[in-house]
Amino acid sequence: MCSSHTMVNLGFAEAELPAGTHICQIYSDDRERDESLLRFLFAGLHDGERGACFSNDFSADVIEAYCDREGLDIMRLRERQALSVSDVSSVYFKDGVFNPDVMLGLLEAYHDKAKSDGFRAARVVGEMTAEVNDIQGGKRLLEYESRVSLLLRKKPVTAMCQYNAHAFDGAMIMEVLRVHPMMIVSGAVVRNPFFIQPEEYLKRCEYVV
Repeated sequence: MCSSHTMVNLGFAEAELPAGTHICQIYSDDRERDESLLRFLFAGLHDGERGACFSNDFSADVIEAYCDREGLDIMRLRERQALSVSDVSSVYFKDGVFNPDVMLGLLEAYHDKAKSDGFRAARVVGEMTAEVNDIQGGKRLLEYESRVSLLLRKKPVTAMCQYNAHAFDGAMIMEVLRVHPMMIVSGAVVRNPFFIQPEEYLKRCEYVV
């Protein structure tokens, strides 16, 4: 993370962190996932950021109800394109392939468009599903997550990646932790002691930084 980046409220504590923070949440049930997703996403919307959500089984009704509760005008958010919600497959697995290069390009373009449209910053929350294990390119997931940390130094989209603890085995969950510098624990964002710097981690993938 770069200390010169805009400081943003992540929705989990009083303290702010730099835009471009890369966070991991290992969740156990849908309630835990949804609560964190909403807190993270709407903290940004309150502060004039553009937000995007890639998640399955997350209905527009839930978002509208949360907007009402938080005093946000959902129609105004849609008019400004301040909030977008998509299912996982249409973003991560478009055309039946997981392609880190395409995803990183989309993330970079998302950041630049948000800034050019006058938003203070941009954030995204994405749920990764077990489908990635069986899809073309899925073995590059950890390479992708590590390269996200590199990209966010230059294009500071604040990103929260959600993984279901019941959908991935323990070894995979540990690897997921190694590619995220921050993590959510008991409703707070904390530094991840398992994190490995992307330059080092990517050597394991034989990817040249």
